[in-house]
Amino acid sequence: MPVVAAAEIERVFREHYGRAVAILVRLLGDIDAAEEAVQDAFTAAVQRWPEDGVPPSPAGWIVTTARNRAVDRLRREASRADRHAEAALLHADRSPAEEGPVRDDRLRLIFTCCHPALSTPAQVALTLRLLGGLTTAEIAHAFLVPEATMAQRLVRAKGKIRDARIPYRVPREADLPERLRAVLAVVYGIFTEGHTASSGERLVRDDLCAEAIRLGRQLAELMPDEPEVLGLLALMLLTESRRPARIGADGGLVLLADQDRALWRRDLIDEGQDLVRRCLRRGRPGPYQVQAAISAVHSDAAAAADADWRQIVQLYDQLMVLAPTPVVALHRAVAVGEVDGPEVALALVDGLAVANVALVRHGMWHAVRADLLRRLDRPEEAVAAYEAAIGLTGNTPERAFLQRRRESLSSAR
Repeated sequence: MPVVAAAEIERVFREHYGRAVAILVRLLGDIDAAEEAVQDAFTAAVQRWPEDGVPPSPAGWIVTTARNRAVDRLRREASRADRHAEAALLHADRSPAEEGPVRDDRLRLIFTCCHPALSTPAQVALTLRLLGGLTTAEIAHAFLVPEATMAQRLVRAKGKIRDARIPYRVPREADLPERLRAVLAVVYGIFTEGHTASSGERLVRDDLCAEAIRLGRQLAELMPDEPEVLGLLALMLLTESRRPARIGADGGLVLLADQDRALWRRDLIDEGQDLVRRCLRRGRPGPYQVQAAISAVHSDAAAAADADWRQIVQLYDQLMVLAPTPVVALHRAVAVGEVDGPEVALALVDGLAVANVALVRHGMWHAVRADLLRRLDRPEEAVAAYEAAIGLTGNTPERAFLQRRRESLSSAR
């Protein structure tokens, strides 16, 4: 396949798969059928674009082709109900859009899939698969579970939706708040995978970061009085502001302590900090608001050493009350290390592994431990921890960074 066509198909898949699925779900009312139709369309693109050329509107071509493939499949079915469905699809482009408070197709599908009949983890995992375009392995990485376990969860979630005949319709405005927690988790999950891709040759997936921020802005417009919505948007903007300094000239990872803060995007910092102040005035703290406040403290410091680490630890203490997850506890341990030293932090990190065995399967735990051992001048143990982290890290730039750290200790011995 010509390189240009292959690259364009990959780009369209990354950027528009979620939107295409969202549109087809709205038309078909069936997740599996929508996914199958969109996958058929991309298969057709692989076959036709190298010979016919890339169409003027690649995303539109995918949606139209997927819709036509769905019509063809319905035509092969013999039931009267399927003929009615085919007729509805043929006239879908001329039908008015479904009324409701959520107008954006992808945001609509997030709210639709976050149905209270499913558990929150199932809602989040399923929607990340559909809208974020994340693979099962990437979602499993985010949930700290094996890929096979996540695959079973996704199958069960789809089966429950199908068997319970849960309708694919936009919830009423009064029903939005009860689904908000899962919706925010989906949007943040998309951003997190974009911020540090769990696999691949690039540290950052720009398309996912941009889509998550776009969805965050849509949510803020839809629900401006929900402080957690503003908190999530602030968190993403403040995190995104550091990206120009987080990636070196060679495409490698640059840690927060080593970043040139003059490269941070001041416009995103100002917007994010303004949102944090608006949240504080509401007096209804939540996990995303606290995380945004932590990022705001970092953005106030001219250098890493100037950050108010005691305030950061206090914010993590508050976050542990609101969202006591193993990953939050790991980040808190890192902050404690800046206040009380690496020996205290290492004891916390090792204790986390006892209480949360799944964390040991995460490369980040080993990487944090390796850095603390390096600071404690325990090179042999640090090298072993770096090697464990390297073995569990699928992102090439992140793995290269860990390898350089390991090699610097090996050569010094």
